[in-house]
Amino acid sequence: MKIFTIGFTEKKAERFFALIKLSGTKRVVDVRLNNVSQLSGFAKKDDLKYFLKEICDVDYVHIPDLAPTKEILSPYQKKEISWQQYEEKFLNLMSKRNIEKHVKLDIINEGCLLCSEHLPHQCHRRLVANYLKEAWGKSDATVRDLV
Repeated sequence: MKIFTIGFTEKKAERFFALIKLSGTKRVVDVRLNNVSQLSGFAKKDDLKYFLKEICDVDYVHIPDLAPTKEILSPYQKKEISWQQYEEKFLNLMSKRNIEKHVKLDIINEGCLLCSEHLPHQCHRRLVANYLKEAWGKSDATVRDLV
């Protein structure tokens, strides 16, 4: 099992789509809460879906259940809670949502989790990948961050 992750912030479209294309991913799995923001540029839902198919021949799927709630994300963005507190709240949310039962393994396998954060270290896409890997008992699965 292979899981890729990518953030679009601090990437020009050329670099972003080259990383996707070269990775061999089969689909981009959008794990953002808001995928239509005007700040997203080329990564707005409809534009991204079109560009991925035309440039990379890659599918696009949005799974909002893999995104944090505003109630969890906002305090972290405002620095009202630490990364550790955010991580704990988000992991609990995924557990309550039973995402491992609702998200199909074949969507995530050879898929690329997309969010806005440039690096994965303090990003929920890494938490999603590791959570699913563990929940599905796929300890041999690889997670590769496209940066």
